[in-house]
Amino acid sequence: MQAITPDFDSSQGDKGTIYVVEEQANPSTDYFVLPAVSASGLRVVRCGFADLPAVADLVGASVVFVRYVPKHWVRLIEAVRPQLRRLAFFMDDDVLDVRASAGMPLRYRLKLARLAAWRVGWLRRQGAELWVSTPWLLQKYVSWQPSLVPPSPVSQAENVRRVFYHGSASHAAEIRWLRPVMEETLRRDEQLVFEIVGGGDVYRMYRGMPRVNVVHPMKWPAYQAFLSMPGRHVGLVPLLDVPFNRARSCTKFFDITRCGAVGIYSPHGACAELVCHEVDGLVVPLEQSAWVEAILRLARDEPLRQTLLLNAQEKQGELGDKARTGYSGLRESQ
Repeated sequence: MQAITPDFDSSQGDKGTIYVVEEQANPSTDYFVLPAVSASGLRVVRCGFADLPAVADLVGASVVFVRYVPKHWVRLIEAVRPQLRRLAFFMDDDVLDVRASAGMPLRYRLKLARLAAWRVGWLRRQGAELWVSTPWLLQKYVSWQPSLVPPSPVSQAENVRRVFYHGSASHAAEIRWLRPVMEETLRRDEQLVFEIVGGGDVYRMYRGMPRVNVVHPMKWPAYQAFLSMPGRHVGLVPLLDVPFNRARSCTKFFDITRCGAVGIYSPHGACAELVCHEVDGLVVPLEQSAWVEAILRLARDEPLRQTLLLNAQEKQGELGDKARTGYSGLRESQ
């Protein structure tokens, strides 16, 4: 086996830049390609299919394609190939052989053919190196003299905080209202992730935003188990001022507190009447910019969040005691 040992010369400064071309952020890049090229100590630039650098920037640079070769990059590489220092193609599946994808969905097979398998001749003519992820691929493509790229663990993100909104389909307006809020919030703090419940329409609405997890709706018993999973920090309860919302109860306060998070609530409805601002949650005007700031503040301020959570848990206990007293009154009236 031939292990990859990058021989990039860091003395070239900016001209030693390595461009990693990928469809989008993906495990192939993070586990294999990025660790390999980063070991050179040179500047690494991750590019999507449409992120085309200037021709002058590629002089003396290297380009590594991850799994796919998009058409716009084909024309660019042909124009600058003599000036490139290095050109490589990495794969961690057998994407260069259309026969290997037999049995896969037709749409996926066509994608592999168009962006990978049909590029084999072009890659060969351009003198591209072949980088592979397994000994099996190394052996199959031995005539290309491929290099085996070993995997490397992805660094564990530190201090990741989860913001969530678990509104049902009846909260479609709130789901739409939250999108620009979370887009700005995630842009400003890369340590935040967002969890939202919804179907295909919600997935399409939030598609393209970084670090968003769309969870499929579930029945109440499954949701109870889902809430018991740790790792949530800030719960959102935006409630637009429409007639149907005026009768909603305060159960979201219980859900958020139960999973160890602190809530941000709009200033009307049962939750706002229950929550004391800056004591056991935040009550924030229903203005998108104000919610961005509130989310960032609560997510980043661990002491504040812990204080509010303890107070919310205490209030939850008090409400339980009060409810039990009320149940006694109900029994006596029967």
